[in-house]
Amino acid sequence: MPAARRAPHGAEPVRPEIENEIAEQPDHGRGVHATWTYTLGSIVFVVLALASVLVLMAVSEFNESPTLAAGAVLVALLASTAVQLRYCWFLRRGRGGGLPRTAWTVALLASASAVWVLGLFAPGLGLVSAFPLWMALCLMACLLPKRQRRLVLAAGLAAVAVHPALTVALGGAPAVFPGGDGPWLLICYGVLFPVMLLSGLWWWEIVVELDHNRRAAAELAVARERLRFASDLHDIQGHHLQVIALKSELAERLLDIDVDAARANIHETRLIAKQALEETRLLVAGYREVALDEELENAREVLAAAGADCELDVDVLPANAELHRALALTVREATTNILRHSTATRAAIRLRVTPGGCSLSISNNGVSDAGAADDSPGSGLAGLRERVAVLDGQLDAAASGDSFELRVDVPARVGATA
Repeated sequence: MPAARRAPHGAEPVRPEIENEIAEQPDHGRGVHATWTYTLGSIVFVVLALASVLVLMAVSEFNESPTLAAGAVLVALLASTAVQLRYCWFLRRGRGGGLPRTAWTVALLASASAVWVLGLFAPGLGLVSAFPLWMALCLMACLLPKRQRRLVLAAGLAAVAVHPALTVALGGAPAVFPGGDGPWLLICYGVLFPVMLLSGLWWWEIVVELDHNRRAAAELAVARERLRFASDLHDIQGHHLQVIALKSELAERLLDIDVDAARANIHETRLIAKQALEETRLLVAGYREVALDEELENAREVLAAAGADCELDVDVLPANAELHRALALTVREATTNILRHSTATRAAIRLRVTPGGCSLSISNNGVSDAGAADDSPGSGLAGLRERVAVLDGQLDAAASGDSFELRVDVPARVGATA
């Protein structure tokens, strides 16, 4: 990737995505390239149209008065037109994007200045000879910072205005402008020429900016999906690994006391590990669904196996799929936290659905000082809080003495009824 250029003092900020367009990076969509094609085509068309009018006027003057000065103006005008058309491609840098190689800018100004100087000795081509320098300065001004751009445009207007006076001073004859409405129409187009250039480049920059934002939004969506996947993986592995550790510890303690009970715990550990593996595979495949009723029953069984008397009080289950999933994951995460951070002997899970919304509360005792002071709770509660926030709900966790309560409240408009 090319190194970013430092903008001069007072310059408009050159956005990297616009500067990189010079290299025509392939990561932009077809719409961006098509927009530049249309923008470049319109600029080239206007430059070519104005130059064609100037060339026809120069040819007409040369046919009427075939002097050496008129012929030299015509040749220099053709050269200036060719350089101006090539210079249009550099406008892809955008407004204030910086001038191209010095040789191109010198060629642009030299060819246009040659027409301007030679026109001093051909009074019949006063307008024709002054116009190319104005066009060249407009093209160059587009690539300059705003302050320098204004100075260059002012210099161009001054060069056009002073040309008739110098023609009189050098040749003794006033500059002759062809009759009819053609010259006045050409002057109007010349005045609007920088407006057309700058507005076209402004629109091109908007399209590039929109494309940049579109790609940034796509990258953000991918990042959000990765965070969601990480949260789901944490919910699965954290819960199951905690239960496996508990079952293994129980089996180890029962080996010398009750072999059959130890064997049953080992068997359950194997089944839980198998379930964790299966859910992980389903998660990777994107097909995993969390059943709230199953999570509630699993929580009661696991907490009971850990020695906690779990009270399960549920009236109806919510019908909304997203709410259903969020509450199920809340139950799972809360159960895991109870096993990990407490020595609970009592726990209660209550789910209430009212006309005002749905509320889930999970409480337990046996919270130790070390558990309460643990400042590294992981990403579980943070992920759940984000899930609930998407549903316009609120998740609160509070400790009081040796008790801890996790509460989720979701408004009724989400669809809390069964």
